[in-house]
Amino acid sequence: MSTPELGLPMVVPAPAPALPARVRIHEVGARDGLQNEKATVPTEIKAAFIRRLAEAGLTTIEATSFVHPKWVPQLSDAEQLFPLIDDLSVDLPVLVPNERGLDRALLFGARRVAVFASATESFAKANLNRTVDEALAMFEPVVARAKAEGVHVRGYLSMCFGDPWEGPVPVPQVARVCRALLDMGCDELSLGDTIGVATPGHVLALLTALTEARVPTEVLGVHFHDTYGQALANTLAALQYGVTTVDASAGGLGGCPYAKSATGNLATEDLVWMLQGLGVDTGVDLGRLVATSVWMAAHLGRPSPSRTVRALSHQEQ
Repeated sequence: MSTPELGLPMVVPAPAPALPARVRIHEVGARDGLQNEKATVPTEIKAAFIRRLAEAGLTTIEATSFVHPKWVPQLSDAEQLFPLIDDLSVDLPVLVPNERGLDRALLFGARRVAVFASATESFAKANLNRTVDEALAMFEPVVARAKAEGVHVRGYLSMCFGDPWEGPVPVPQVARVCRALLDMGCDELSLGDTIGVATPGHVLALLTALTEARVPTEVLGVHFHDTYGQALANTLAALQYGVTTVDASAGGLGGCPYAKSATGNLATEDLVWMLQGLGVDTGVDLGRLVATSVWMAAHLGRPSPSRTVRALSHQEQ
């Protein structure tokens, strides 16, 4: 629906049953999105991007990654970036791969960190050059030290639904690694559909299995890729189950290197449009968010893949 004289589309809220009143969006565009860019985005642009996201109402903005520059050169400026944004009154989680990364993050005052695990042996080997259990052993002292410092720890779990080498991932396999991350002290878990193959029934099956494995739903977030156009449907299934944290990327930044033609992360704007229509509060100003993604798209030299950004900004397809 739109207002003809203004040309401004409006969402007409029509609440659906069994949904949370509010959803916390864990914005990953500045880290997960920009780390996939072929060209390195200038530090000042990254800082301005994060500030704009905060001004749009996002309260959790994953800022960067304290990894060795050799592995993720696009985020090699973490030490330069963090002082430019640490005055913001929002949560600014950072990814840390090991104790050295944690040392660097703590030195710059990070109060929220994340470790990145895998549910499958193939991806653990490809991404971390370790088995699943070896990776968990590496993370254990990182999590313990972070918790001793009073720092909030998120555990990312990739390949929760499908793996490009192993195919469908058994639900009990995912539950085991989730339980291990919680047992070592992670405060929150993010379930990643890294290659975008999940469907709503699979999402519900995994969430049910996690409940049976004594993984509380309130510590879970979901992280869907839209490779097959299922990200919003999968998100809705998770929300109906009781999940209240959703990862998303402004403008749909980011992609998956393991799936051809992957459209990348769920766009924050598409998520907010859906949630507004369902009467679910996010605290996000959609107009400001769209303007931010249009601004960043101009810096990246291409239009945003987000359907909502394109519809509201009239970007060229």
